[in-house]
Amino acid sequence: MEKAIQKKRSGPSAGPVLALLFVLYGLALALSVVLAYNGSKELGAAGVLLVLTMAPVAFVVTLSLNGRFIRTMSERVDTVARVVQNMADHNALSDDARRVLNREHERELLRQAIEEDIATRNYDAALVLVRELADRFGFRADAEEFRQRITQVRAETLEREVSDAIAYLDGLIIQRRWEQAFADAQRIQRLYPESGRVEGLRDRVQQAKGSYKSDLERRFLLAAQEGRHEEALTLLKELDFYLTPVEAEPLREMARGVIGKARENLGVSFRLAVQDRRWREAARIGERIIAEFPNTRMAAEVRNIIDGLRTRAANGQEAAAT
Repeated sequence: MEKAIQKKRSGPSAGPVLALLFVLYGLALALSVVLAYNGSKELGAAGVLLVLTMAPVAFVVTLSLNGRFIRTMSERVDTVARVVQNMADHNALSDDARRVLNREHERELLRQAIEEDIATRNYDAALVLVRELADRFGFRADAEEFRQRITQVRAETLEREVSDAIAYLDGLIIQRRWEQAFADAQRIQRLYPESGRVEGLRDRVQQAKGSYKSDLERRFLLAAQEGRHEEALTLLKELDFYLTPVEAEPLREMARGVIGKARENLGVSFRLAVQDRRWREAARIGERIIAEFPNTRMAAEVRNIIDGLRTRAANGQEAAAT
């Protein structure tokens, strides 16, 4: 019985290979003898010598290679058997037991996943994994370290984003794009409600707009008072976008005076340009009169001659310098 078991473990036998070699070398030896008897003594002697020399070597090599092959196959079978046995043993364990065995590996996987979520700013997802790390696997020290880190990184990121958003809002204020500034202030407050820096951003825009309106009104009054009617008219046009009807009422008389004086000055400049045959300048002033005072009699008069002025300006029919 014991011999049978050992024979079974030894695997496949080398007998068939050896038998084949024996037959082949036997035939070669017989052929060499026939050649020697038939007159080819030298060839037959060489064949006999070759057979007698190579046969023992071939048998030894065959036995050696076959033995290594058998040992290698046996070792591989043993390895597969051990792996299968380990898998069977692992499957037989409970979920808790398997978790204990794999806890270090799963801990490392969780840590990597948390690091990736922090890098991509998925802080809420990272906190979910942190709770898993603490509650399921018991690594509470690691979890607390991650919580502090997430809190710090999130605060730094929030501060940087809020600073960038407020800087953009200040740019809109400097450019006096008030409607966009109001809308952007509301957007910032919706995006970062947890930041105290976003409180009162609409008031900030409103205050900046009010300050600019007050400065614009002051500059208009000074220009009108000092007789700089062209500048006063330009400021009045811009101020008109800021004043309500109630706010504009105290300025109405002064505005009429500024407008009348500016219209009068434009009329004088237009007539002088026409008289001096400065057609390009006359056409430019005439176009301004039509655009700024379209319903006046002066604008109607300019319309009657503006085409001729444009033609002369295009043909370069300027008066010769004297």
